[in-house]
Amino acid sequence: MDSPSPPSKRRRKNECGDDTSSSPVVVFAHGAGAPSSSDWMIKWKDMLGKALDAVEVVTFDYPYIAGGKRKAPPKAEKLVEFHTDVVKGAVAKFPGHPLILAGKSMGSRVSCMVACKEDIAASAVLCLGYPLKVCYYLCLSIMIPNSACHQLLF
Repeated sequence: MDSPSPPSKRRRKNECGDDTSSSPVVVFAHGAGAPSSSDWMIKWKDMLGKALDAVEVVTFDYPYIAGGKRKAPPKAEKLVEFHTDVVKGAVAKFPGHPLILAGKSMGSRVSCMVACKEDIAASAVLCLGYPLKVCYYLCLSIMIPNSACHQLLF
């Protein structure tokens, strides 16, 4: 009797010939007070990439903090559109990969709001230092389908 051969280390190809993978693309949003270039964000970006075997961990700066400007952040709701555009760009760059939204504090809150949008198919939301003021976003975005979550929140 032949022994089974070990699993192949090659990635499977779908019918279109594209590589498919379970390696996620992670979109990681900064908190209110420090940009994506802060030591804390860089450390966590590296750790998330390794721990999740991510194809890429995308970080970005919201417009209010970009270019080294130090202004008070706007309300989280005003950041959703910009954040959604970043997410859609990452998904377009890595089609077929699961999407994980991550954030620190305010970035967590906005990530949860983005995950509730009809046209975003997040596999998970990872919140680091989530602001407890409105923690129901986290629970809803994980446990309720996007359409129901969106109706409850907006």
